[in-house]
Amino acid sequence: MVLKQLKWVYLIILALVWGSSFILIKKGLIGLTAIQLGSLRIIFASLFLLSVGFKSLAKISQKQWKFIVLTSIFGTFTPAYLFAIAETQIDSSITAILNSLTPLNTLIIGTVVFGIQFQRRQVFGVLIGLTGCLLLIFNGAMSHPEQNYCYAILVVIASLCYAINVNLIKRHLSDLSSLSITTGNFAVLLIPAIVILSFTGFHEVMYDEKVQYSVLFIIILGVVGTGIANVLFFKLIQMSSPVFATSVTYLIPIIAFFWGFLDNEMLTLIQFFFAFIILIGVYLSAKK
Repeated sequence: MVLKQLKWVYLIILALVWGSSFILIKKGLIGLTAIQLGSLRIIFASLFLLSVGFKSLAKISQKQWKFIVLTSIFGTFTPAYLFAIAETQIDSSITAILNSLTPLNTLIIGTVVFGIQFQRRQVFGVLIGLTGCLLLIFNGAMSHPEQNYCYAILVVIASLCYAINVNLIKRHLSDLSSLSITTGNFAVLLIPAIVILSFTGFHEVMYDEKVQYSVLFIIILGVVGTGIANVLFFKLIQMSSPVFATSVTYLIPIIAFFWGFLDNEMLTLIQFFFAFIILIGVYLSAKK
């Protein structure tokens, strides 16, 4: 009973943290490029996690490191850059809505790659969710011609990466602590992120006041929205299921809507309707 209640607490905390991540990315992009932002996000998260979880790396066996590398690529590295690039062209609230496709994609990946059984209702959920996604992207492109909605595809790809990640963790890393998994992920990514950042010219602009202001948002995003949140998320996957854990994306758009509204992002009624269609599809695909 305690475990059942605790997983809901984790879910709500993650929704609050990750729902705020999209506006932090938007603010970070004021003074940073998307590649700089993605790299700094990983670097700050890595430094924090290594400072608190370095000893937990010893618990990772040699055969588990290949899955640590895979989950770091799919669960953190690729999405960190894709979300930042996408938000250079589309609103943070729209990005959050499209991210809610993650549970749906988790079912698809789990069924196709990992052999998870599915029901007919879940197939309808997938079709409904994908339809809502396409309608939202099409309507957004029509309503906001100044934005390039082709970049919305990057968010869909990121959600697929998350789906692969949670299935890998549930299948191959369930016996590891969430701190070991998260610290291992970022230990793998620290050097690549530093190398990428070194080619962006960040050292030439790092003392600019606008850049430093943006970096403050990314420190929060890296430490809280990436480092701490991933520890909680991996723990949630282990205590529940991949689909339940990724259902946090039901709640993320609500938090993102709130921040977007405060930052003068406005969604049309038809966009709210298409977002609702996506969530109905996700619900049907995730329901057992």
